[in-house]
Amino acid sequence: MPLLAVLVVLISMPFCKKKKTDSCTTETTLSVTTTPGNGTTEAPAVGPTFPLTVSISSVMPPSGVTIDVKAHPDGSSTNFFTETKTTSTKDNSFTITSTPSTVVCVVEITVTSKTCATNKWTGSYRYSKK
Repeated sequence: MPLLAVLVVLISMPFCKKKKTDSCTTETTLSVTTTPGNGTTEAPAVGPTFPLTVSISSVMPPSGVTIDVKAHPDGSSTNFFTETKTTSTKDNSFTITSTPSTVVCVVEITVTSKTCATNKWTGSYRYSKK
């Protein structure tokens, strides 16, 4: 009998472990709005600076987010502007500088959860400086 009890305990032990909860499965998918709007093409403007607002409209992840903003001429991969912010604030302002004149430029925005790296939102818009 004692041997049978020990055998039952040893066999059932692996099934008694606590399961890990994956923060990615419980975290709300990121939802973001931008001004200028995602997917838009802005009319040429004088500049020299161009404002961007990134607003997290979903529930903020527990550890916050990282916002990466990059700007480059359309058709080029060389960025003339990059800025990264780690934040727990819903509304975040950026000022894009160093925009070349008379060239259509692309601003790429990536918002990534600090808790779950696969919870990511990406967007972009186009603009130009007169």
